[in-house]
Amino acid sequence: MKADTLYLKLEQNVRIFRCPPRLGEIARILCAEKAVEDRVKKLEFPMEKPPGDGRFAFSVTDVIQVIQKEYPQLTVCSVGEPDFILTVEKEKKAGKGWDWCKTFLVCLLSFFGAAFSIMAFNNDVGITQLFHQLYRQFTGEESGGFTVLEITYSLGVGLGILIYFNHFSRRKKTADPSPLEVKMRSYEKEVNAALLEEQGRKQEGGQ
Repeated sequence: MKADTLYLKLEQNVRIFRCPPRLGEIARILCAEKAVEDRVKKLEFPMEKPPGDGRFAFSVTDVIQVIQKEYPQLTVCSVGEPDFILTVEKEKKAGKGWDWCKTFLVCLLSFFGAAFSIMAFNNDVGITQLFHQLYRQFTGEESGGFTVLEITYSLGVGLGILIYFNHFSRRKKTADPSPLEVKMRSYEKEVNAALLEEQGRKQEGGQ
């Protein structure tokens, strides 16, 4: 095999469903020599099988060592993350009934949680008293507690949430991610950074 350059791109967090995984399952690999590329993709990444699901941090140098052990004359160029996490998961079997139950439970918790938060906020700012004062000021009558102000306010809160989060069923107003999706991605990045930092400290302590 003649000397060549192989490009390696790793994402920060990669899901795998078997141990040990193949390099083609954890990284994007590109080489001008397609035969070399195919062989490298089939190389196994040495990793002990964990007892269950979990996340494990590694360095790109671990991947490069696996490649150069088999192909020492190959030049490996990394264009991705210097450190990465392998998230081991079990292959999920189709279970629509259980998925619907989990979805219903999440919706239930979200509904009552959001309702409680809105009521607590309204209590803090005294929105009920404000509506009573506004109704008396504009109509000269006492509010019965269920007027056009309460109705439009309730509808506005619901519609505002749907518009703000930019997501309803499978339809989206734009292709931009919703604020909730942005927060979830930010949380994932923070978790990944914490895991990688913890792994780095363990390695320094071991040395």
